[in-house]
Amino acid sequence: MSRSSFVTIKDIAKKAGVSPNTVSRALNDKPDINENTKKKIEKIAQEMGYVRNVYATMLKSSVTHTIGVIMPDSSNPFFSEVFKGIDKAAQERDYQIIIMNSEGVYENEEKFIKTLLERRVDGILLFPMQESYEDIRELIKEHFPMVLVGREIYEWNVDEIFSDEVKGGYIATKHLIEKGRTKIKMITDQLYNSASFGRLEGFKKALKEKGISFSENDVKLCHHVHEGYHVQAGYDKTMEMLQKKEKFDGIFCYNDLIAYGAIKALKEKKVKIPQEVSIVGYDDIRFSRLIEPELTTVKVHKFEMGYQAFQMIYKRIKNKNRVNSSTRKVLDVELVVRNS
Repeated sequence: MSRSSFVTIKDIAKKAGVSPNTVSRALNDKPDINENTKKKIEKIAQEMGYVRNVYATMLKSSVTHTIGVIMPDSSNPFFSEVFKGIDKAAQERDYQIIIMNSEGVYENEEKFIKTLLERRVDGILLFPMQESYEDIRELIKEHFPMVLVGREIYEWNVDEIFSDEVKGGYIATKHLIEKGRTKIKMITDQLYNSASFGRLEGFKKALKEKGISFSENDVKLCHHVHEGYHVQAGYDKTMEMLQKKEKFDGIFCYNDLIAYGAIKALKEKKVKIPQEVSIVGYDDIRFSRLIEPELTTVKVHKFEMGYQAFQMIYKRIKNKNRVNSSTRKVLDVELVVRNS
């Protein structure tokens, strides 16, 4: 059985050679069970990756008025602004929130889902890494209330809310081209991330429309190294391009934090912004109007995303039996032109 499988009491009973009732009593630390038997069962349960109080039990239990939120980087203001929307909607429904930070690591995402199930949350709002889908597939199979936030999984029967990423990449790149930029680089996240993939599609679309050739070298991929890594990644990738003397007069950044890093690198090398290199970010977090130069960026409706995400999970919790239909919401984006 894989590490992503959710083990049942029956599975443990079969392996231990005892009845499911014996397993249940052992795991609930009942006094009327042999100590050696209890230890044996606990050891097997741990080895099999058993999650206490999983789906079947939870679906029969009373509502806890609690939801779990798993986000990839709590240090990124984008997620804190989305969370404000979640929190506002949750308060209106008298719901409590358990928030967890996966730090951009799939194994953490997988572990936190199990932890939230142990806490008997009524549903989960997940900003998925998309490096793997096993944990999500298990939740869908068991019809557990879940909404994917800020990400899209194509052709899956799962509730999701995300921004129009292709449009975002397109309008950002089109703006750079209209400013006379013809050698544009894109610094982005890993392409298994649907947001990154969609923005790249928009980037390519704008280049093709204006007759500008595209090269794979135009795309610089960042790698997750730690929480809050984006600023450093933007700095490192830009500095690398400068040191290699790559020709570029525009940079489209996956998010504003990457853009901040890119601006820092350009300033250190005395490259004038926007006279020599123009930069466009993504997300329009609050600091982007405060830096120098003020950052041109694609505005994502962050509060609305969070607010609507909670409404979707609340509706799903109230309609658990509606398992054959899913809701897919796409939020519009817009370009905010400033001075970069």
